[in-house]
Amino acid sequence: MPLASIKTMFESAVAGKYAIGYFESWNLESLQGVLDAAEETRSPIVIGFNGEFLSDPDRLAAERLALYGGAGKAAAEASPVPCGFIFNECTRDEWSLRAIDEGFNLIMPIDGGNDYEAYILRTAEISGRAHEHGVAVEGEIGELPDGFDAAHEGLSTHPDQAADFVERTGVDLLAVSVGNVHCHTGDGMGLDLELLEKIRRRVDIPLVLHGGTGIEGGALKEAIALGAAKINYGTYLKRAYLDAVRKALDSQCPDPHKLLGGGGEEDVMVLGRHAIKDAVLERIHLLGCCGKA
Repeated sequence: MPLASIKTMFESAVAGKYAIGYFESWNLESLQGVLDAAEETRSPIVIGFNGEFLSDPDRLAAERLALYGGAGKAAAEASPVPCGFIFNECTRDEWSLRAIDEGFNLIMPIDGGNDYEAYILRTAEISGRAHEHGVAVEGEIGELPDGFDAAHEGLSTHPDQAADFVERTGVDLLAVSVGNVHCHTGDGMGLDLELLEKIRRRVDIPLVLHGGTGIEGGALKEAIALGAAKINYGTYLKRAYLDAVRKALDSQCPDPHKLLGGGGEEDVMVLGRHAIKDAVLERIHLLGCCGKA
């Protein structure tokens, strides 16, 4: 089906007190694995790619944004479940603006310079351009700690600043920092639910929690009850994918076609896709969205 309206998807999630998962992809196998799980559970889903990674000027090979946009849009149109399609987390505004034209229906510009007023101006301009084309915008107030960098402590979201940001930028979704951590791979962590509730009282758009990998299940369900409508996952998906691929590459099979593209039990691509599907199935039931498609 065509890409689902972000506004409609998240209005339904908030009204139904469930969340929609964004399970980040990086290639066709991961994208298809996410959709396999969403379709099996009849769940609305957000698919997409990381804008900061794709736009990084230090990449060894420049990425073709049109290819990623075309692949994601085609995948959504071939799926029977409602799909949103995000160009996630990007400090390079020219790429976010290009994503509007390349098929994404949700973009997320982020603050790369810790300048609040400059971020407001950038986001407001991007929101205006995006809304003219029917594309939604996710903003972010606060900064998540980095699970791989102890020196990066992050900054909790202030409810008053969140309200000011939403009013002045017109964003459609707001990502918040309430104890969630990017790239957290240890034991499940709790959340500052009191802070989340204060933000909810000041902000009338759906809230987003990045760093879903590390959030403990009970805390996650409480956060959803308080208005967290989109939960982002990435780190644990890549770990599951890499584990499957490494195991497959230990095979002594001499035929490269069986290992790449043959489609059988030894195919690295197939095993990676199945690993992503299984990983999504481990978490998606926590969101309450199963059966909502």
